[in-house]
Amino acid sequence: MTSFRLPNGGRIDRGRTLAFRFDGEALSGHPGDTLASALLAGGRVLMGRSFKYHRPRGVYTAGAAEPNALVTVGSGGRRAPNTRATMVELTDGLVAESQNRWPSLGFDLGAASGLVAPFLSAGFYYKTFMWPAGFWEKLYEPLIRRAAGLGRAGIDPDPDRYEKTWAHCDLLVIGAGPTGLAAALTAGRAGANVIVMDEGSEPGGSLLAESATVGDLAADRFLAGTLAELDGLDNVRVLPRTTVFGWYDDMVFGAVERIGAPEGASPTAPAERLWRVAARRAVLATGAEERPLVFGGNDRPGVMQAGAAIGYARRYGVAVGRRVAVFANGDAGARAAADLAAAGIDVVALIDSRAESRTASLPGVERCLAGAVVTGTFGRKGLTGLAIRDGSRTERIAVDALAVSGGFSPRIHLACHRGAKPRWSEDHGAFLAPADLGGLRPAGAAAGETTLAACLADGAAAAVALLADLGRTAAPAAFPVIGGDWSPAPARPLWQVPGAQGKAFVDFQNDVHTGDLALAVREGYGHVELAKRYTTNGMATDQGKLSNLNAIGILAQARGVSPAEVGTTTFRPFYTPVSFGALAGPARGPQFQPVRRSPLHGWAERHGALFVEAGLWYRSAYFPRPGETEWRESVDREALAVRRDAGLCDVSTLGKIEIAGPDAALLLDRVYCNAFASLPVGKARYGLMLREDGFVYDDGTTSRFGDGHFFMTTTTAQAAGVLAHLEFAAQVLWPDLDVRIASVTDQWAQMAIAGPKSRAILQAAVDEDISEGAMPALGAQEVTLFGGRIAARLFRISFSGELAYELAVPAGDGAAVAEALMQIGAPHGLTPYGTEAMGVLRIEKGHVTHAEINGTVTPQDLGLGRMVSKTKPDFIGKAMLVREGLQAADRPALVGVRPLDAGAAFKAGAHILPKGAAPSLESDLGYVTSSCFSPHIGTTIGLALVSGGRERHGEEVVVWNALAGSFVPAVLTEPVFVNSGGDELDRPASLVAPVDTGEMGREPALPASPLGDPGTVVLTALPDGHVLQILAPPAMDAGGLAPRLAAAGNRSPHAVRGLAPGQWLVVGDAPLSAEEVRAKASALADVATVLDQSHGRVRLSLSGPMAEAVLARGSGLDVSRASFPVGRCGQTLFGAIGIHLTRVGTEAFEIMVLRSYAGSLWRALAPLVEAPAG
Repeated sequence: MTSFRLPNGGRIDRGRTLAFRFDGEALSGHPGDTLASALLAGGRVLMGRSFKYHRPRGVYTAGAAEPNALVTVGSGGRRAPNTRATMVELTDGLVAESQNRWPSLGFDLGAASGLVAPFLSAGFYYKTFMWPAGFWEKLYEPLIRRAAGLGRAGIDPDPDRYEKTWAHCDLLVIGAGPTGLAAALTAGRAGANVIVMDEGSEPGGSLLAESATVGDLAADRFLAGTLAELDGLDNVRVLPRTTVFGWYDDMVFGAVERIGAPEGASPTAPAERLWRVAARRAVLATGAEERPLVFGGNDRPGVMQAGAAIGYARRYGVAVGRRVAVFANGDAGARAAADLAAAGIDVVALIDSRAESRTASLPGVERCLAGAVVTGTFGRKGLTGLAIRDGSRTERIAVDALAVSGGFSPRIHLACHRGAKPRWSEDHGAFLAPADLGGLRPAGAAAGETTLAACLADGAAAAVALLADLGRTAAPAAFPVIGGDWSPAPARPLWQVPGAQGKAFVDFQNDVHTGDLALAVREGYGHVELAKRYTTNGMATDQGKLSNLNAIGILAQARGVSPAEVGTTTFRPFYTPVSFGALAGPARGPQFQPVRRSPLHGWAERHGALFVEAGLWYRSAYFPRPGETEWRESVDREALAVRRDAGLCDVSTLGKIEIAGPDAALLLDRVYCNAFASLPVGKARYGLMLREDGFVYDDGTTSRFGDGHFFMTTTTAQAAGVLAHLEFAAQVLWPDLDVRIASVTDQWAQMAIAGPKSRAILQAAVDEDISEGAMPALGAQEVTLFGGRIAARLFRISFSGELAYELAVPAGDGAAVAEALMQIGAPHGLTPYGTEAMGVLRIEKGHVTHAEINGTVTPQDLGLGRMVSKTKPDFIGKAMLVREGLQAADRPALVGVRPLDAGAAFKAGAHILPKGAAPSLESDLGYVTSSCFSPHIGTTIGLALVSGGRERHGEEVVVWNALAGSFVPAVLTEPVFVNSGGDELDRPASLVAPVDTGEMGREPALPASPLGDPGTVVLTALPDGHVLQILAPPAMDAGGLAPRLAAAGNRSPHAVRGLAPGQWLVVGDAPLSAEEVRAKASALADVATVLDQSHGRVRLSLSGPMAEAVLARGSGLDVSRASFPVGRCGQTLFGAIGIHLTRVGTEAFEIMVLRSYAGSLWRALAPLVEAPAG
């Protein structure tokens, strides 16, 4: 293959050779090459095929806007389609292949679509696939899906690792060209914290191919000196290979750094790193994109940007052709011709569309034509000639490359990501960034500057102005006189060359040509947003970076308006494609989302439980025993054991909320539809919360332990939602109420003990009398266990219809208590049971869950209308609950369903039809919300919501499952299938003898052994201590309360930590007894509520020189010493896990996390601690 490598020049390492393969062919290049430059150097001009017509395509750019040279790189799990060859750094052994062609790139049968091009005009898919209707699924849709896309994604798992990290800075400089480097120098010298990000493989931007000099230095030497100075500044960080892809609220920018590809990268390095940068100010120094010219055959391989042709020559030492012509509408063409000729390339013509061109001749350029245009091109898979019209004369010249310059469009995409619209500038012939962008300032070519001197000066000025906003004084970096710089006359917009020979393309990737845009205008789709979707202009992977402005200009001409009136389409993130791996980061596989583990998780594991995901929680589903081969065997055994003897179930995942204060009862009366102010101390009550529209939001029980002290339990699914609902009610709806609310879900391990023998088993553990007289149904007591060793709360609550209790103990004691109860109860048939058996028991009894509370039901629909208070003056949902539509007789109502044939079965989700009716919307009566096999009854049973259900008991229906195609005859019944009866609940308990439970130690939440290296970072789980939550009215003077808070913390350093307005955490290393907690609560009782959260919060220590870097990998909190000094604390997220963070030393932090998340946090931190440098 003929080489197009120039004999000298470029920034490549000619002393080394790298082997790679393209479409199976062995090729070679050098370190410093891109895949595109190496292919061009080897004479490979054809690199891809267009989407619609499969036309031959060659490389058009040398950067991120590349629309043509899209390839698939890698194989297996590392297969990456639609990768821009211009951005792929050449590495030894690289494997790439062309795409969107069959059977080969050189011979693509898909190109036959060009023969039917007249039938594939703009919007053809809106006109062609309308009829016959039956063809859509059989023909049209399969064809469209088969043709969709360019490259094909791999199906193998990605073996690479990805990271995420946060960074904070005074000034973010986006782009490391001359403008960005001038801004970075200015800010860096002023002592500002600066981050520079550039998408290129090395910083420099246009300086990497610049022919001008800075003073007496060549551009590359000036660049090297500038980078050396920046590298010497500790307050400046320069990140190449890093594309800023989005600008978001609060001056947060998203960026992705390519790490794994460069030669010499660590084998353990991530493939990519996602940066989230919180910048106080930012400079947009992204430069400008050179626009194509629109003329006949402008898509032929060999036609490219003039700037790209220069870049390949000066940066990579590659001639883009043997005989090169330049076509331009401004002075950039003359400069391109001169630079190409200086590189030793034969430039046969400079074609300037302006009659008043200032260039009559150039050294090394054979001809300079003014007032001339290219009207067409020749060649099949590459360029062989041009058709030129010079006035009235037309000629054909032989060339193999054409460098095109149609003016420059500032890269302002990021400036518009937050909704601001760009503004048209007649002087620049381009759209400029919006005028007022707050903390972001475009500079240099991104602001319309055109000379090297102006860009350097504007970058420095931008940094000075932005630092002044921050109260900093900076002197602008000064630069020597630029030699060989150019002062171009404004380019005259040439949106399309008239009289084009053949199709003149606007969007190269999607094959949108001028005729498509003209057709869109004629058919009423001339609005820029409509034209985009009608023609697909700008909808390809490059998102119109090259095509949009030319399309706007052509639309403006067709409509007889200015480009300003046409406007632009909406700019949205991402600026360039971002891999799913980078977006996911470490959140994949087991780390996809945090896992919450109950305090009884380890106990359940030791008893052989199999777990099921319930939101983020892992709950024990059932406990198989040896010989049980089917899950239902275990579930049936567990359910029967509860009804016969007793069972123990972990219900710790229920939401638990403390509500305290003089107005606590009043708040509860307003958020529940039933009354709670009348609830006696020592009793619990089932309650329903409604939304404002009158539909049920959640159900649960609330117990009263004092006049102003309530304990609420919620469903697992709505625990967070109910807490937020209560806080909203207290803080927004009724801020005058004196009430304090806090979640204690993680503080308590809670277990249900249900069955006829449950009281007798519990009495052997509970110190207080829990007989029927002492603790009747719905009783709630604070008790002690095992001779006062453990303080607990006991509730007489049943979810199964059997005699049942719920016992709440401190979370760390939960496993020991559960095991002790098993020792006590095992001889009497006490059996662990899981959520599956619990579901069977509750369906048998007709209890509802969120399967029934689906957001569309009222209390009346659930048969709970009697709970709604008729005497309370108001509660949330009351006004809407009386709407006529919610009182209709045909509303869905809760019923029971059982098959007529005891051997038949149905599943939740199946629909209820009248007997003998065919499935239809009109005949649909409702659906099955929950179902199970009842071992007690010996058949499948279910709950359903059925239209007018309360009047249909005894009616025969059909349960229809459309997916399974089954029709099961059934009968509607009362929603209660099993009723143990009052005597079963009230009968006296037989005595169960206590047993020696031995030492009852706490269940550790985390491993005891620390991780890491003291020389870098160490992660340690701190020993059990105490954590008290102090809640005072938010308006209370914190300063006046400070001495009393300090006393509560024994005046230890960092013992008192702010949590929220009116809330603090008091932390200590020594555990507190129940008496000590009560004493501290009593000392603050006149001003605050004190809650023991010692078991619900786990504390970790993170210390060492790399501790800040580890935290930045998961948290957006700025933990630098300047922003987060010793003693400072705050709440933040680490990944998706909420933490409370305190700096307790110069290089030491304490992390506090909810107990259920502690294991997930440890697993997230462990790899970062063990490899802190990434």
